[in-house]
Amino acid sequence: MYKLLFITAFLALLSCKNTSDEKVVKTPAFEVWTHDYQAISIMGDTLRSAPPSEALLQKYREKKDAFSNNPNSLDDLIWCGRFTAYTGNYREAIAIYTAGLKQFPNESRLLRHRGHRYITVREFDKAIDDLSKAAQLIKGKENRVEEDGMPNAQNIPVSSMHGNIYYHLGLAHYLNGDMPAGLIAYKKCLETSPNPDNVVSATHWIYMMLRRMDQTEEASQYLEPIHSELNVIENQSYLNACLFYKGELQLKDVYDTAAEASASNSALKYAVGNWYAYNDQMEQAKGIYNTILSGTDWASFGYIAAEVDRSNL
Repeated sequence: MYKLLFITAFLALLSCKNTSDEKVVKTPAFEVWTHDYQAISIMGDTLRSAPPSEALLQKYREKKDAFSNNPNSLDDLIWCGRFTAYTGNYREAIAIYTAGLKQFPNESRLLRHRGHRYITVREFDKAIDDLSKAAQLIKGKENRVEEDGMPNAQNIPVSSMHGNIYYHLGLAHYLNGDMPAGLIAYKKCLETSPNPDNVVSATHWIYMMLRRMDQTEEASQYLEPIHSELNVIENQSYLNACLFYKGELQLKDVYDTAAEASASNSALKYAVGNWYAYNDQMEQAKGIYNTILSGTDWASFGYIAAEVDRSNL
């Protein structure tokens, strides 16, 4: 039976000194996930993570050791949680963030990352609760670039802390079927940064929601700033999707680039499937959703969205 292991160093009694006395700090124990799978899909299937690469495991061990050596560091806690999730242990990552919130109450970054992983394990209501609270906590606060856990080819972070909160909040609402709430969140996400990667990713979801709400004219207006010369570093799939919506790319050009199974290609395939859906071509949409669900990247947003829509059909 698979269990999330307690990390010994996190549970030890740790001593720290101040100028007047000696205090003992106890790091909260993690919850234990007792199943041999990470989640149950919307379709009712058990979802298990593939074994991580040795290179990824090495980075994870480094982050875990850093936090073990400095358990009162919020940054080290967050990095440990992030890399735990990268290895496929989403439930353990959630437990790390939950313990962290006992240690650092009302910390928007912990809520942002836990909310993300609640989406991964298909617990959308919990994700909305966390991300909504995070959105309240950042009001009036400075927005900052969020460092990437898995850097892109240019090693240039393209997302911000506020943008990521609103992005994941919008996605959680979308997956929960609340298009108006999702639209509000993605419009706020779009306002957080003029970075081209942020613009194309937020615009992609805004367009899809407006089309599903039969607001075609407004949807088209959001596409006006999008063009092929945008300096997009990570979100090429979302740029291609927006250019497809504008009619600047043909369907065959877009779908041919999404042949392989990957998170970005699942997103692009989903964009095409969704385009079929709101153009009343449901059999074509269903076929694309099925193609996505035949893949293995069940933690990707395109896969999760296809799962939700396929179950609704």
